[in-house]
Order: sequence, then structure tokens, then C-alpha cells
Amino acid sequence: MSTFSIFLVLITIVCFLLIVVIMVQNPKGGGLSSSIGGSQMLGGVQKTTDFLDKSTWTLATILIALILLSSLSFTGAISDTDSKIIEKNETAAPKTAPAQNAPATPAAPATK
Repeated sequence: MSTFSIFLVLITIVCFLLIVVIMVQNPKGGGLSSSIGGSQMLGGVQKTTDFLDKSTWTLATILIALILLSSLSFTGAISDTDSKIIEKNETAAPKTAPAQNAPATPAAPATK
């Protein structure tokens, strides 16, 4: 497994976790915080909101770092010489180019 594939798997996992954390939040103050109900569970509503907020920022930072690191590992992995499209175009191109400075031959006069 290449380095880029490992980064791709990690980016996918972080994206999924970030989606879950964002979907749990409610922009109007509800979400997971309102479903807890009392201050006895998980340290209270305010602690849950702080945890979700810090989780969002942490996962977003990790995602950006992974994307930057994966782009560094991706450079130079595939060069233009490894392209299948270029190989097809080179084989389809004629081996010799027609002469461009060939003298024009006059048309033979028609005789009857």
C-alpha cells in the first residue's frame, strides 16, 4: 500500500468523523445538548457543547494537515512519461513527417 493510499484512508475516516460531529450539533442550541436533559450526564450541557466545538476544530485541523501531507507525498509519484494517454498519442503519430518543402509539380496538360 502506497503512502498516498494510507493518507487517502485516513482522510476518509476523518471526513466521516467530522460529518458525524457536525450532524450531532444543532445551530439553535439543541442537538445532543438538548437530548441529554440534565446536568448530571457527561458533565452537563455546556461541557458537551464545548466538547463538540473542540472536536470539530480538532478534526478540521487534522483534515487540513492530512490533505497537505498527502499532496506532498503525491508529488513526483506519477510523471508525464508514465501517462497512458501520451503513450497512445506517440504510437498513433506517424514515424516520418512528410516533406514540407517539396517542389510543386505542374499538372500535365491534357492532350486530345
